[in-house]
Amino acid sequence: MSKKYINTENLSISEDLHNFINNEAIPETNVSIDNFWKGFSKVSHELAPKNKKLLNIRKKLQMDMDRWHLENYEKEFDIKEYKSYIEKIGYLKKEGSDFKIKTKNIDQEISEIAGPQLVVPIMNARYALNAANARWMSLYDSLYGTDVISSEESTGERYDPERGAQVVAYTKNFLDKNFKLKNSKWKNVNKISIKEHKLKLYLEKNSTELENDEKYVGYRVESEKVSAIILKNNNLHIEILINPNAFSAKRDPAGISDIIIESAISTICDHEDSVAAVDAEDKIIGYRNWLGLMKKNLTSEFEKNGKKLIRKLNTNRKYITKFGKKETLHGRSLLLNRNVGHLMTSSAVLLRDGSEIPEGIMDAFVTSLCAIHDLKNKNNSRSGSIYIVKPKQHGPDETSFTNLLFTKVEEVLGLNKFTIKCGIMDEERRTTLNLKECIRTLEDRVFFINTGFLDRTGDEIHTSMEAGPVIKKGDMKSSTWIKAYENNNVDIGLQCGFSGVAQIGKGMWAMPDKMSDMLKQKISHLEAGANCAWVPSPTAAALHALHYHQINIFDKQVELKIRKKAKLNDLLTLPVIKRPNWPVDEINKEISNSAQTILGYVVRWIDKGIGCSKVPDINNVGLMEDRATLRISSQHIANWLYHGICSRKQVLEIMKKMAKVVDQQNKNDKLYQKMSPQYDRSIAFKTACELVFQGKNQPSGYTEPLLHLNRLIKKN
Repeated sequence: MSKKYINTENLSISEDLHNFINNEAIPETNVSIDNFWKGFSKVSHELAPKNKKLLNIRKKLQMDMDRWHLENYEKEFDIKEYKSYIEKIGYLKKEGSDFKIKTKNIDQEISEIAGPQLVVPIMNARYALNAANARWMSLYDSLYGTDVISSEESTGERYDPERGAQVVAYTKNFLDKNFKLKNSKWKNVNKISIKEHKLKLYLEKNSTELENDEKYVGYRVESEKVSAIILKNNNLHIEILINPNAFSAKRDPAGISDIIIESAISTICDHEDSVAAVDAEDKIIGYRNWLGLMKKNLTSEFEKNGKKLIRKLNTNRKYITKFGKKETLHGRSLLLNRNVGHLMTSSAVLLRDGSEIPEGIMDAFVTSLCAIHDLKNKNNSRSGSIYIVKPKQHGPDETSFTNLLFTKVEEVLGLNKFTIKCGIMDEERRTTLNLKECIRTLEDRVFFINTGFLDRTGDEIHTSMEAGPVIKKGDMKSSTWIKAYENNNVDIGLQCGFSGVAQIGKGMWAMPDKMSDMLKQKISHLEAGANCAWVPSPTAAALHALHYHQINIFDKQVELKIRKKAKLNDLLTLPVIKRPNWPVDEINKEISNSAQTILGYVVRWIDKGIGCSKVPDINNVGLMEDRATLRISSQHIANWLYHGICSRKQVLEIMKKMAKVVDQQNKNDKLYQKMSPQYDRSIAFKTACELVFQGKNQPSGYTEPLLHLNRLIKKN
């Protein structure tokens, strides 16, 4: 990659970014190259100072909060006095009158279909394609390859008939629960046919039909034989594949060879927490993959079992309706784009004073420019919208700034106003407390709100750092504030008219190998009223989709509208314990768990540029780690260090001990660079320690500044 800059309209643009935009992104968009660069420069110079001012407000508010806690440390926490103070300094805004969001041109995947949502690092083309194609997944494969099905045989290459039988039994049970037959069970069906477009189900001596014929949508024919029937429940489709000659259908009397589940309804293509993009070279990889998705020409070549394979986007799925009309079902997940927040800057573009451009401004322009290709062909959004999820915003002033930024981008790119929709991630304390007012600033754009326990806890710890030592991480999930936080997000969303218009989301299932546990536990997200929730893999999407057949989210949201609303006082209850009496071994165990995950994640981020991965925890259970998990772990140890729960020497000894554990866990990776025993030579180990020992002084407790700095050192 070239490190040269090209001067354009008072901007210094990385030569490679300049070429990418001029030669790849702009052609066929009807956007003039000259107008783009003029507009980009004008808006960047206009909004960069505003961006900086907002960050300075964050610093000022943090200093004010710190001062209050220091002055009142020895007193019993007075929530009334605290609330009055944060209102006075502008941290807590006055809540305005009720309103309903006015977002228009929203795709059905957002407004009408509830289901799993994938988050995928945009820098990995193969993963991005897999995620986009995870709209339709084999239920047989998803069950067979996970711990949902148990048998004495392994899930290795040799087929296990016992597992296969359990898979078929599981799927028939699923059909019985959600697509009931009159006076029979699906296991008794021995023939499926279509006559005059109507579904016919035959038993041994007679026939049966669906209890609810409205769930029958249509069918597919291949070689003049019925190859699939399409059913629908809670707006989710399934396809029952019929192929008596298939290996998987050998023991099925009806010749059913698989059940295809509509799975990942939407996917967040992530430029933020799950990637390690620290310079123009990295950013262009992500931008180019996003452009390929929008143009529908992205491919990825890879080897499997010695064969070269090419992954590309799936086509739409054709079928014949029960009325005899030819139709299609959309073949891919609806793709959303997560830009970065307001904090970081990028060396990919330098302003006229030589300073780096706010990365969020650059993301908004480039990702929206790429998405114009989809506005023309409607392969992704059929309603003509660009969906940008915006993370790490602090309160309504910052969401208002995002609205201004998107308006300016639309003007430069010649888009209709409100073409760019905005997802608000409710993961910062100031946004949680002012969520209604944040939504108000984006009432014509908002398509999504969600909760994120990890980032939100990291900000909770950092904001109240001076209040005292925080409780253990495991105890956070049952604390007063977090219960109120999860409920408040749904309460505010429903109050503002999200149901049937926009998504209310919940967070990630972090254990991709624990699918049985996920099936038992993640249904709680639906019971909480969320019409999308994050999953770590296409397989997890297929299995989590089963929950959305069990619960009609829109009915559930009607129930939740009349419950008691979450209390502001509960949201303001601090998760601190002034005089803990924890034994040393408990403290060491807590620190060890956090240190191990920090090191396991950071060593891949710094040494390999991997922004999200399955990292073995201290018990060798693979956990999905990204910057959110890093933020909570580093802030937690930083808090305990500051309040004397542990010493710097104690933490450093544990970090070294855990580095050896992480080295051992990665011993089979030939490209892995050990951190021990020469700790001082490992940039990764140094970074992990800095995140802890300098955690109190990091802006909002974010990990990006230190990660980016040390990754650049490693790269150069």
